[in-house]
Order: sequence, then C-alpha cells, then structure tokens
Amino acid sequence: MEQTAILELKNNKDFYIGKDVLVGGWVKNFRESKATSFLEISDGSTFKPLQIVIQKEGNNKIDSITLGQALQLGVAVLVHGVVVSAYNNADDAEINATKIEIIGHCAADYPIQKKKTSLDFLRTIPHLRVRTNTFTAMLRVRNALSMAIHDFFQSNNFLYVHTPIITGGDAEGAGEAFQVTAPDFQGDFFGAPASLTVSGQLEAEEAAMALGRVYTFGPTFRAENSNTTRHVAEFWMVEAEAAFMNLDAIMDNATAMIKHIINYVLQHCPAEMAFFDSFYEKGLVAKLQTVAANAFVRVGYAEAIDILQKSGKEFKYPVSWGVDLQTEHERYLTDEYFKKPVFVVNYPSGVKAFYMKQNADGRTVAATDLLVPGIGEIIGCSERETDYDKLVSVMQARGMNLANYEHYLALRKYGSVTHSGYGLGLERMLMYLTGITNIRDVQLHPRAVGELR
Repeated sequence: MEQTAILELKNNKDFYIGKDVLVGGWVKNFRESKATSFLEISDGSTFKPLQIVIQKEGNNKIDSITLGQALQLGVAVLVHGVVVSAYNNADDAEINATKIEIIGHCAADYPIQKKKTSLDFLRTIPHLRVRTNTFTAMLRVRNALSMAIHDFFQSNNFLYVHTPIITGGDAEGAGEAFQVTAPDFQGDFFGAPASLTVSGQLEAEEAAMALGRVYTFGPTFRAENSNTTRHVAEFWMVEAEAAFMNLDAIMDNATAMIKHIINYVLQHCPAEMAFFDSFYEKGLVAKLQTVAANAFVRVGYAEAIDILQKSGKEFKYPVSWGVDLQTEHERYLTDEYFKKPVFVVNYPSGVKAFYMKQNADGRTVAATDLLVPGIGEIIGCSERETDYDKLVSVMQARGMNLANYEHYLALRKYGSVTHSGYGLGLERMLMYLTGITNIRDVQLHPRAVGELR
C-alpha cells in the first residue's frame, strides 16, 4: 500500500473517511486509558500531528510488545488503519489502527521528552531540537517567510540576482568581515585580500543600473564580537535595489513588503502562528494584523532624539544629537511612544555607511531605519550617493582603499541615476513574526561567537 502524507489526509478528510490507509511518522506524544492507547505522530508535512487510536481489545488489538515499543517519544512508526472523524473535532481526522510497524527505535536517553525543555538547553542539541513544536513551527514559518519575500518582489517587477559570497570589499566599511585569505596574500588563491560578504548591496547596485529593480536573498557574514540575543555571525539578508527611486519611494516599497510578508504568513501558517500566540507572545496575531492594516510612522532623527531626551527615562546609553540609536532607544520609540513600526529618517552622516546620499544640510544622510516593537531595527534603508566627488571625499575621510571600490565608483561616472535600496534581516523578521526573542532560536544551526555546533 502506498503511504499517504498526513497533510494530504487532513486536507482531503472527506475523501479518506472510511478508507484503509498507510501513514508514517515519528511519535510526538502518547497517552493511555484502560482499553485504548493514543499516539500523536508527525511526518513533517503539517504542523498539527495525526492521532492514532489503538484498541487493546477486540479484532484490531495491537500486540503488547509492539504497543509498548510504540509508546515512546521519537520512535518512527508505520501505521495501517481506517480513517475516521476525530472524536473531539469533526473537521479533523484520526486513524483507528489495525497494524503498527516499528521502523526506527529511539534510545532511552532521547532528550526530547514531555516535560518542558528550555531553549537554552535545546541550543546544546541543535541536531534534535528541530523535533520540538517550537522549532518545527519556526522552520515552517521561516519557509513561508522566504516564499513571501520572493512572491512580493516577483510581483513588483524585481529580478532575483545572485551576488558573490566571496568578495574583495567590505560593503559596510566597518572592517568586520571574515577573511578567507592569509594575512600575506601573495601567492594566495585570489592573489588579493578576500572575505566573506557582509552584504550583496554593492553588486546589486551594479545590476540595478541595467535591470532597474533587483533583489538578492542569501547568507551574509559579520565578524562582530557581539554576544547578544540579536547578533550572529552568519545570517540571511534580503537586499533590494531600485533605480529611479528616492528615499520616500523606497520606504513605500519596504512598507508594502513588510505588510505582504505578514499577510502571507498569517494566511499560510495559521496553526503555527496560533502556537506562537499561545506560548511565546500573547496577542501576537492581533498585533501583526494591526500592523498590516495601518500606516507606519515616519519621524526625523532630530525629532526622535528630542522625544528620547524628554521621555524621563534613564537610558544606559545617553542620548544626544549625533549618537547612533541603541536597542533601548529604538524599543522606547516603538514599544512605548508610538506603539507601532517607525521609520527614523535622516541620520547623522557619521553613524551611517559611506554610500548614503548626503543631504543639503551637510550633516545628515538620506537614510532610514525601520524599527518594530519588540525587536528594534529590522530594515536599514537609504538613497545612494550618486555624486562621484562627494562619494570619493567620504571614502577618503574614512581611510578606505579606493582601489577596492573602483568598479562601484565607476557606476557614478557612467549614466548614474537616483537609486535607493534596503536590507531586511531574515532572522530579525522571523523573530518579529514568532515572538521568539533570541536570534539563535530562529536558525537551524546558529553561528555566533564561540558557537559552532
């Protein structure tokens, strides 16, 4: 008999009612009564498990040895039986078992048990934590999030381009790149210093100057010795670049993207989102629905500083014009003052990247960060500097090696146009969607300071 996926069975319940089927999966839960045993199994095709009803008496009795082996978390089983409506939910299905086969025993020291297990402990067993409800739900939402990103950009005439992972320049100019060449690179594979990319932006700009609208979506790396709940060494970035868009236009696009992502995930992952609403952030779904239905705030950096200074709060990091906003500042603006996502616009040039367009005031750049409640910064966005001389001047002032950016600078000489872009950290967006508060818990295998499992 051909095996039926649990998702297929649940989605087409009326068709399968009364039919003999074969399903497989891992035991997620079990319980017993005097005459009946119950298994909940999952084959990974859906978040909600399938209940298996096992009679201890009568014609369909399962032998005690097999039953004893099946009543263990983590065991892999094949179940033959008849599909019926679930006893406590007529819209769902369950199976009255006629035969059970044990196809994968599970050792007694299996660490995923019924008792609640901390996320701290689960980080020590990344190869097994994916079997918990938290991580199966998270990865299913991560999958939907990734699909939503592609769906949005493809629907808005952005072309997907693949930018290099190994590069010769630091897009952020912060010197936090992982080197892939020896300090003395003479005779090295590339014959020049090379590092893992911190951003695909510079190459994406090249593509935008021919294709108009592009996006790149892939892994990026930061050698930043920052052991916080929001930082890891390897993470995924979505980066969009659009020719003929100024800062206001690209903020409109970023807003539309965030709202599309939220609506897509809520539509495609209702069970998973209900789980996170119940166990990680009460009111999560309602919050996201509100965000998707309402406008985002836009506030100037100077006004944001004024709000922070007048807040009466005692911040760990003092606030004054010219400082880069810290997480505590961002959280006050989003969580307490505005209570919704906020674009902070026109930052001081000294705290932003070299490539951002200089404003007429000579002090600020056409840059914005999108801050969201519970997380802080989730998108970095700016209009790019198109003036060759201004760009060179900033790079020289920062001690950057212009030879490493020769091709990037050349874009300003050959038909340059107003263009803007932004980057969205996939993991930070996933934290916002799920209510999970540590970035290490929204990745399969996190890579962070001192952590390589």
